[in-house]
Amino acid sequence: MFCLFSLGWRKVAFILGMFAFASQAAVPVIFDTDIGSDIDDTWALSLILKSPELDLKLVTTATEEPVYRAKVAAKFLELAGRSDVPVGIGIASEGSAEFQKPWVEGYQLADYPGEIAEDGVGKLIDVVRSSAETVTIIVAGPMHNIQAALERAPDIAGKVKLVGMHGSIDKGYDDAPSAEYNVQNNVPAFRAALQAPWQGFTITPLDTCGDIVIEGPLFARLKASEDAQLQAIFTNFEIWADLVTFTKVDYTDRHTSILYDSVAVYLALPEHPLLPTETMAISVDDEGFTRRDPAGSVIQVAMQWQDKAGFYEWMTERLLSQPH
Repeated sequence: MFCLFSLGWRKVAFILGMFAFASQAAVPVIFDTDIGSDIDDTWALSLILKSPELDLKLVTTATEEPVYRAKVAAKFLELAGRSDVPVGIGIASEGSAEFQKPWVEGYQLADYPGEIAEDGVGKLIDVVRSSAETVTIIVAGPMHNIQAALERAPDIAGKVKLVGMHGSIDKGYDDAPSAEYNVQNNVPAFRAALQAPWQGFTITPLDTCGDIVIEGPLFARLKASEDAQLQAIFTNFEIWADLVTFTKVDYTDRHTSILYDSVAVYLALPEHPLLPTETMAISVDDEGFTRRDPAGSVIQVAMQWQDKAGFYEWMTERLLSQPH
């Protein structure tokens, strides 16, 4: 007879969690991303697609060249068999970090079988307003699109839970706190997000997402998989490793890069026991440092893992699972 307990408690928890969520309605989700710079956004998009608790309604792109980013998102969605998901082109900014560009060479947005929204911010507003349920927006990049949406339609905040990979409280890129990129890149936009009356606002700062790397046997299982999404990720991983300028990459056969944004995806789940959050009042200074501030905005912050090893196993099993 098949015995669940022979699998180990983490796999049992994963399987029971899948059964529990099967009877619940999935959470409507928008993924707002600067996909195409750091490879972690691509991992995060796949994790959303593999999570039955999340119902992806829209991907919006922003920062630098959002059309390029829309191509990366659209091609990945098409490859995953999810061209039912619209892709919205968001706010552009200065700079160029097109580290996955060879993967979309020759790919045109007109090739995408699904909807391409030229006004990505408008599409985001429409998705939120037309939803009968609260929409969770997972923000994996600077808050360009979020600020623009709030300026055009401040009423949407009351129908949104915002989850972001943003900030640094006690620990940054090194041991000391840092001006984290997604905040520093557009401080006014992050301030606008802090001040909006969301149904909820949760962040994973660098304190809990700045060292998330899958390695060893778990990495080997992912790399050996014939899953189409994982094969696309690893193809992009090699392209990114050759082109990325902000770090040296010589480990593509041993472990992932830092998976910052996947932690935000985990926090978007209805339950995330491996990483609890705490209530904290924070503000951001002009240099992009996020700090505890009694007079600041009160949000939920993930400061300490309950079980980081469990998260690695959970994420690996999710990425190896069949799309829902």
